[in-house]
Amino acid sequence: MGIIAFIILGLLAGILAKAIMPGEDPGGIIVTAIIGIVGALLGGFIAAAVFGAHPLDEFFDISTWVTAILGAMLLLFIYRLVMKNR
Repeated sequence: MGIIAFIILGLLAGILAKAIMPGEDPGGIIVTAIIGIVGALLGGFIAAAVFGAHPLDEFFDISTWVTAILGAMLLLFIYRLVMKNR
């Protein structure tokens, strides 16, 4: 998958993760975009390690989207915990 497609996937995953887990987050759209991109990468690494697959190879594959969204949700959860304790 090209880098542009990966960034778009991460941005959309971040938006979907934010929609699934609504709440107040400091940082706004920039932080949501970064969380989405990093979450997509994290989700891909976890899926590759656990399942032996590489779900970030295809942009329109459902496993790509699921792992990206779950990775973004995980990072959003961790981000909220860290910022809450600050």
